[in-house]
Order: sequence, then C-alpha cells, then structure tokens
Amino acid sequence: MNTNTESRTERDSLGELKVPAQAWYGIQTARAVVNFPISGRGPDRDFVLAHVHIKRAAAVANREAGWLKPELATAVIDACDRILNGELADQFVVDRFQAGAGTSHNMNSNEVIANLANVTLGGERGTYTPVHPNDHVNMGQSTNDTIPTALRLAALAKLPRLCGAVTGMAEEYARIAARERDTVKSARTHLQDAVPTTLGREFGAYAWTLRRCVVRLEGLRPALCEIGLGGSAAGTGLNTAPGYAEAAAHELARLTGEAILPAADPAAQMQSMHDLQRLSSALRDLALELIRIANDMRLLASGPRTGLGEIRLPPVQPGSSIMPGKVNPVMFEMLNMVCYQVLGQDAAVSAMTQAGQLELNVMMPALGSALFDAMDWLTNAVRAATARNLTGLQVDRERCRAFLHASVGLATLLNTRIGYAAAAEIAKESEHSARPVRDLVAERGLMSAEEFDELVLRAARDGVVAG
Repeated sequence: MNTNTESRTERDSLGELKVPAQAWYGIQTARAVVNFPISGRGPDRDFVLAHVHIKRAAAVANREAGWLKPELATAVIDACDRILNGELADQFVVDRFQAGAGTSHNMNSNEVIANLANVTLGGERGTYTPVHPNDHVNMGQSTNDTIPTALRLAALAKLPRLCGAVTGMAEEYARIAARERDTVKSARTHLQDAVPTTLGREFGAYAWTLRRCVVRLEGLRPALCEIGLGGSAAGTGLNTAPGYAEAAAHELARLTGEAILPAADPAAQMQSMHDLQRLSSALRDLALELIRIANDMRLLASGPRTGLGEIRLPPVQPGSSIMPGKVNPVMFEMLNMVCYQVLGQDAAVSAMTQAGQLELNVMMPALGSALFDAMDWLTNAVRAATARNLTGLQVDRERCRAFLHASVGLATLLNTRIGYAAAAEIAKESEHSARPVRDLVAERGLMSAEEFDELVLRAARDGVVAG
C-alpha cells in the first residue's frame, strides 16, 4: 500500500471517504482496510489470481453475449492480464478475516480492475467511468458465486505443487528402499523385537503410503472443477446473460488448463463446501501419515550411541546451545510441527463447513485461508524435509545386523520346524542368557550358523522360511 499522504475522495452508498491517491483500489476496499485490521495477512496469492481469472472469464462471456461493449471488455481483460502477469499484487489488501462470504475481496478485485481499465481508456483512478466496478467488472456476478469459485480454482492451482512434493518424498523413500533391499534388520511391533525384515521393505512401505495419499488428493480434482459461477445471487442466475455460465466455465478451463464445468446445481455450490471439506480431510489424513513416518525417522535415527541409530540423517545445523556436537533431526521435527498445525486447520475448516446458513456459507474467507495455509505449509515442509533430511540419509548396516542377531524375534523362524512351544523355549533362553538365537540353533544342531543366516535373509527379504 502506498504511503503517500496525498489522497482522493470517493463516494459510495454510505458517503464519502478518502482513499490514498496512488491506490488502484477504491472506497469499498479502503473501508474494509479500516474495518478489518485483524491478522495482518493479506489474501492468498493463488486465491487473488483465481478471482482475477474469474473476472477475465466473465468479461469474455459477457462480450460474447453482447452485454459488455467490446472496448470495455478489452480494457477489463487487459487489466486482468496485467495482474495475472504479476503487476499490482500489493493492491489486494483486505485482511483474510473480513466481511462474510468475501464481499470485501470481491470489491477489491472489482475496483483495482476498473481503475486499471479506466486509466488505459484515458480516465483517472477513482472516477469509475467508463468502466464501473459493479456494472462492468462485476457484470453477471455476485460475491455469492465468485468467491466459492475462486476457492475451488485456488485449491486446484495448489494441488499439483502439493502432490509433486509428496511424490518427491515417496520417490526418495522408494530409492532408498531399492538400495537397502538386502539390509536385514529386526522389525519392531509394540516397540518390541519382532521377526526379521529389511530396511528396504520398511522404507518401501513409506513410499507406497505416500503415493496412496497422492492418489486420494488427485481424485478430488473432478469435484473441485464443478463451479457455481453463473449462479449470481443465491444461485438464481439473476442478471446473467443467456449462456453466460457455460461460456465463463469454458473460458476458465482454457485459462487454467483444468476441466472446469458448470455445476448441475449452482445454488448447491454456494451452500455446500463439501468438496473443500473432502480436500481438507485428505490433507488431514496426509498429515497423520507424515507424523507417523516422521516419528519413525526420529526413532530410527535416535542416538547416536544410546538410541536405535540404524539410520543417520544429514546434519543441517547444530542441535544444542549447551551440548557440543549434538545434532538433532530438525527437519522431521519441523514436519511434525507443520502437520499438527494442519490438523488444527482441518478442525477449523470442518467447523466452518457446517456454519453456512440457507443460501450461502459466509465463512468462506476464513475457510479458504485455513485450507490454503494447510496446502502451502505441507508443500513447503515436505519439500524441505525431503531435500534436507531424507536425501543423503545413510544406513548403519552393521548396527542393523547387530540388533537383528540380538533379537529373540528370530526364534519365530523356527515355528515351522520345531513348533511354537519349542521355539518359545529357545527365545526364552536367548533372552535370559543374552546369547543370540543363531548360536543356540547351531548348538542344538538344528542348522548351522550359516544356514540360519541364509534363513534369516530369505525370511526378511522374501517371507520364505521353508526349503
């Protein structure tokens, strides 16, 4: 926002108000700035661009319908293109917590675009002639249909970045899994020694789980592509040109590359935030999986001497202000913090999803903010954790082997040969004597130590103990 003390005076239905002379927004935006000094956070950038895409598509549709004069439509479209190309990002100034449903942001867009168009046509800021924010930029539209449409378009814009980040983490886990296919180690269930497994299987499971999360996220795209634009106020289609909804959706599909189409019931897309809630739920489920995996990384890397220490994470910063040489798993700690916050954002989205009344959900600005934060935070956190603490991970194979042969869980491999009860006796003796199962098996003549090692490898890698 320009700090120049000069101002211009504008008038609306409530009276006059001074607006900074160099501002591209107008009086209704200025009122919102005064009314809502809440979070100090402006609108999400993807949301701003999505809303401007809607204004551009509307101008095209209204021009095609003959409702908007070609020269005015061209000026509006050119103004939108300037914003979409990165200009005037600082002119979208309304706080995320604002007038219900997002009327303040809708007028912020209308005013900026109108002023840009008028200056292009030889006019001045604040005069709103020949292009008016409501009559021309907002033609055929309402906050009721532009804001929920912008929420969906912004979510669609963020989705590839998030899915790409999670896929990147999954690929890194898969790469490590392939490398460590034959790294045999003790599995742990209930945090107690269990049967032998491989680190490759362990990490491969992380990769599979993350890919499943991506599939679920991608599966939400079709629902998000159904928009209520053209419903105007309350889904009635009031003051819209014939064919406007279809033409605007077609133009948005061209602009965004998404399979945008008019919703079968535009009123429902104003009342219901179900598809956005499903997205939030998928983010929550992803966060829960990431928390679990991050905690596994911290456990496996614990030590280095007194913990498990089966893996070593790349050191990225000193870990203590008092203990020299200490290095902590900071990137996975950060990932946990972000994921916990995402759980909170989902709780907020859930509450706001059911908080709409009758024809409109007035909680949309805050609902969108919570959803967008969750998507951006997860994207950035997953990328950072992958790059800084997963890529370059090293495995201490000797430590894995030492734990494996110290585990009484190896006695399970004998079940099919000597029965559960006899195997349990060997496990008990191993635990009390601290002697490896391997040695006890050889001592009793069940098989040689080398044969037992081969049995362990086949069981861990292939799940085969017979033959």
